[in-house]
Amino acid sequence: MSLTFDRESIKFLFRDEGTGVPFVYQHGLGADVSQPFSFFVAGHSGLRLLSMDCRAHGQTRPLGPEDKIGIASFADDVVALMDFRKVERAVVGGISMGAAVALNIALRYPDRVRALVLQRPAWLGQPMPGNLRVLVMIGELIRQHGAQAGKKLFKASPEYAALEHESSDAAASNLAQFDHPRAEETAIKLVRIPNDAPCKDRAWKSVKAPTLVLANRVDLIHPYSFGETLARDIPGAKFAEVTSKSISVERHTADVRAQIEDFIFGLP
Repeated sequence: MSLTFDRESIKFLFRDEGTGVPFVYQHGLGADVSQPFSFFVAGHSGLRLLSMDCRAHGQTRPLGPEDKIGIASFADDVVALMDFRKVERAVVGGISMGAAVALNIALRYPDRVRALVLQRPAWLGQPMPGNLRVLVMIGELIRQHGAQAGKKLFKASPEYAALEHESSDAAASNLAQFDHPRAEETAIKLVRIPNDAPCKDRAWKSVKAPTLVLANRVDLIHPYSFGETLARDIPGAKFAEVTSKSISVERHTADVRAQIEDFIFGLP
């Protein structure tokens, strides 16, 4: 069941389902609240799953100031949701962009984070990593040509061909950015977010919370090496490889769910 709360003249859509350990779990760039919930059955025993559509995503409206479309602002919004739902402390995690938001929360609001889950991280400490340039390209195509004309241009590009060669799932996921109902209204997110970063100067080394890092191979957008680096540098972090979605979406989902459940239910 979707609910809303108001912050800074924006109505944020969120879901808060299940009972047990609070798990705040955020979606990736261009996705929405349905993505994190796809990994867990609604009302899953033992977990209270809380997630929201970030600014410029899903059914959160209106767009709001463009300068607030960034990782730190998204992190502030998530903490505001925790306040609204009276969640003092939670396991905080996310997928891709959601992992960047979760890492930012762990660094800036450490008292709110019982543990940290970084799933398929797409950033380290630098804005505009090479793996995300294709998303900026998509955003600019939408802004300059409109969603459908931009989609045709993208499908004819060498960048799309490279994605399709590496992973049909990644190619389809990026192509879907053009088909979102609000693609033209919210295309700015595809330009601004890759040019941001969750932190600077390898600040993740100072994370104190127990941490799980999940990564998979065969993924141009989410380099396996990023997961290895974060897991190596965050003190005591656990690293696990999961099946790539390009091999099997079902196995990927099952692997992620099992790793997260084992991690959360194994916390002291």
